[in-house]
Amino acid sequence: MADWALGRQLGELSRSPELIGHRGAPRERPENTLAAFLRALDLGADAVELDVHSTRDGVVVVHHDFVPHATSSVPSLEGRPIAELTAAELSTFHVSGEPIPTLSAVLGSIGPRARIYVEIKGRGIEQVVVATLESVPSATNFAVHSFDHRAVQRARAIKPAIAAGILLYSYLIDPGAALSAAGARDYWQEWSMIDADLVHAVHEANGRVVAWTVNDPDAARRLAAMGVDAICTDVLQVIGPALAATS
Repeated sequence: MADWALGRQLGELSRSPELIGHRGAPRERPENTLAAFLRALDLGADAVELDVHSTRDGVVVVHHDFVPHATSSVPSLEGRPIAELTAAELSTFHVSGEPIPTLSAVLGSIGPRARIYVEIKGRGIEQVVVATLESVPSATNFAVHSFDHRAVQRARAIKPAIAAGILLYSYLIDPGAALSAAGARDYWQEWSMIDADLVHAVHEANGRVVAWTVNDPDAARRLAAMGVDAICTDVLQVIGPALAATS
């Protein structure tokens, strides 16, 4: 383990901004797999971000695309959406040799070691996502977020105490209103759209700014200086040391 990562693990380095592994450590392991998430922890991540869908029989799985971007040992299953496959059928798929994990398996493997940010991708799956999050006792630090702000609203209606966030590409005039409408805490903004005024507006609304996806160390340092609360990156091994050097 690198010295800077060991220092973060031991609490010797600043935890602000929080360092999030985007889909784990995708430059070193296949994204959204257990191998990628565990590697992210090795690289000093404070948290990991992942995407979820539900199979036809109600098992929440971790994958980015609606149709598996993976190969199956049963070729006839390829090209079908996750929502149309059973969990058993999906288990035949692999991403560069790694299985598509269930959310329960990821939660159990990470446990309390890092925060888990769950992006709701599948449609109408909030109930089963929340139930899965509540089903693993060792995973106590998690949050949900989505580009579909209605999904966030629905998840909060099911479990009002759950931490939630909204994802954005564009620059909104009133970030606080968007957070309030969804019942969200985290404001996930595409990093190039973040400026000091946005950070101030979100903080005024008692929200947190999460910058995504930041792979340039100079940009990460600028965002940290603005006061963003978290930085999501594909390259933990680059951004982690850059942030540590400014602490």
